[in-house]
Amino acid sequence: MGEHTITAEWHEIPADADPASVTGSVSGGAYLVYRCDCGAPLDDRTAAQLHAMEHDKCSACLGSASEQPTPGFRRPCTACAGTGSRGHELVWQAAHAEAEQVITLGLVRRVTRGLPETFSLSQAADEVRALLAVPAGRLPVGPRVRDLLLRLEKDGEIILASAPDELLHGTDVVLYRDPLWRRLSG
Repeated sequence: MGEHTITAEWHEIPADADPASVTGSVSGGAYLVYRCDCGAPLDDRTAAQLHAMEHDKCSACLGSASEQPTPGFRRPCTACAGTGSRGHELVWQAAHAEAEQVITLGLVRRVTRGLPETFSLSQAADEVRALLAVPAGRLPVGPRVRDLLLRLEKDGEIILASAPDELLHGTDVVLYRDPLWRRLSG
């Protein structure tokens, strides 16, 4: 374990707990408790994030290189590319900002019109990456395209055509690995 390793653990909320006394991240019947191996008091997520940043750790995963958005499900941290480093987090933030400028709704709309009637997120992202001549890993193309596909879905231009790959917390939290969308006529 490295110095200033912060852990976030899900704990069950006791049945007799006062709802006002449970603070921080809550999911179903569980809440997060933050601890650092140095013993610093971390009363909530904000305190844990500040402590992590003071020690050059990612403020999203708190230096652990993974995130646990719901009890029992872990994935590599998307804020620091799974490194746990504050420096990598800042690079990814800049890359996300650049992707927002370069990958526009109009571009994704144009790309989806050239794809088959039913297409996957990876097909759309690959097409955008090729159109912009962006090497893999240069920009977070997949997440940006996903966000814009969700916007097109909200606007009624496409519809989600696949079931979730995994139910993480009942039907409240679901995981799609490479979702399919279908263009709507019009």
